[in-house]
Amino acid sequence: MNTLDDTSLVSAMRGFIDRHGLLSPGRPVIVALSGGADSVALLAALTDAGYECLAAHCNFHLRGEESMRDAAHCADICRRLGVDLTLRDFDVPERMARTGESVEMACRSLRYEWFESMLDRERAQAIAVGHHREDSVETFMLNMLRGTGPRGLCGIRPRNGYVVRPLLSCNRRMIEDYLRTRGLEFVTDSTNAENDFKRNRLRNIVLPALEEQFPGAGDAVCRTAGQVSECMALYSDLVKERAARYRRGSDILVADMVAAEPHARMLLYEMLHESEGFNMSAVSDIIAAAGRSGRTFISADGHIRELHGGVLRTAGGSHSVDEEFPVDLRRDILSPVYMTVTRHHVSEFRPERNPSAIYLDASVLDDDSRPLTLRHWRRGDRLDPFGMKGSRLVSDIFSDAGLDPGRKRSVWLLCQGDRILWVCGLRASRHFSVGPDTKEYIRVELRAGI
Repeated sequence: MNTLDDTSLVSAMRGFIDRHGLLSPGRPVIVALSGGADSVALLAALTDAGYECLAAHCNFHLRGEESMRDAAHCADICRRLGVDLTLRDFDVPERMARTGESVEMACRSLRYEWFESMLDRERAQAIAVGHHREDSVETFMLNMLRGTGPRGLCGIRPRNGYVVRPLLSCNRRMIEDYLRTRGLEFVTDSTNAENDFKRNRLRNIVLPALEEQFPGAGDAVCRTAGQVSECMALYSDLVKERAARYRRGSDILVADMVAAEPHARMLLYEMLHESEGFNMSAVSDIIAAAGRSGRTFISADGHIRELHGGVLRTAGGSHSVDEEFPVDLRRDILSPVYMTVTRHHVSEFRPERNPSAIYLDASVLDDDSRPLTLRHWRRGDRLDPFGMKGSRLVSDIFSDAGLDPGRKRSVWLLCQGDRILWVCGLRASRHFSVGPDTKEYIRVELRAGI
């Protein structure tokens, strides 16, 4: 086995981060630290690469003394690397009893809910996790064995929302060699040796046997996943081109699609899944009903579509999540929703408890490079709330307000470029708020409620 110098893994990681635009300097990165080889190497490598890191360790208390050992080891590693550690204890049985989730799902939900709150609190740019090349191979194989489409054969993505995976181009040998060179120890989860779970059986039995019979199988799977990813990029471009034939604004000509396309079901799935969350079962129902009217379909994300005369329309109007409507805050807004707009000297400022109104520093009108628009919510939207540090998911603001899926679809967002200024009728951002330097302000009031 070749011995790698102490820069090999760091160099590979840096190149991967740059190629995929995963991280940028200047803002902290939260590293999910379990104490295992992958997460310890990730924390050390990111620190070596010059990133400001904060470590986060979840103690689920599911493995007795071993769980406490892991927490103590994480604290020791962070002391050695000069990294701040935040540790959180979780009550997994309570979560399972409350939600009905399995152990794995309860741990995952608790972990990522906490990570997201840390992301807001620390104003961090991302959560970094230690998935590496072999993890991507396992994911490819598991998805293939379950039955999957092309996306499932792309392996693990370098980025999924705020979660990034800087070590995906590195294999386990590189990780362990790097840790050995750096003099860093790691702990091993005893449950990794148990074959009760499908992934463990694949890791401990199937893949070693496959590698023994077909040397280089793991490398071949990685190459295949990479090629599938490139194919998916081309496929996505072609889908957009083909889908344009059947779009009329947010309307989709389902009847014409069925008549013209041999792969109508897959095309409609691609048109509706990513943006609105419709699964293949719902898409099949839409295709089957293409010649009829009066049917309503609701996605897992709460998007509602109605079928009339072979045309699939957004329920409650003709506006899709992709449409943006330019607005001018120098006058009342009449469309797509009615809002009154008035401009005042700051001496007139008298704040009121009115969720239907927002007050903006008039300087919001000065930046022509970031146009003001109204649009509906999209998955992943975040607001920087007034009076708070960090950001919140707009979907969480909806949940706090007790909105059902249909009402979520009707809420308008006032935006400046890609920045959300106001979840209309619910929550304002801290951007362009009235402050000590304000000379004039604009009052915008929503006249059509949510």
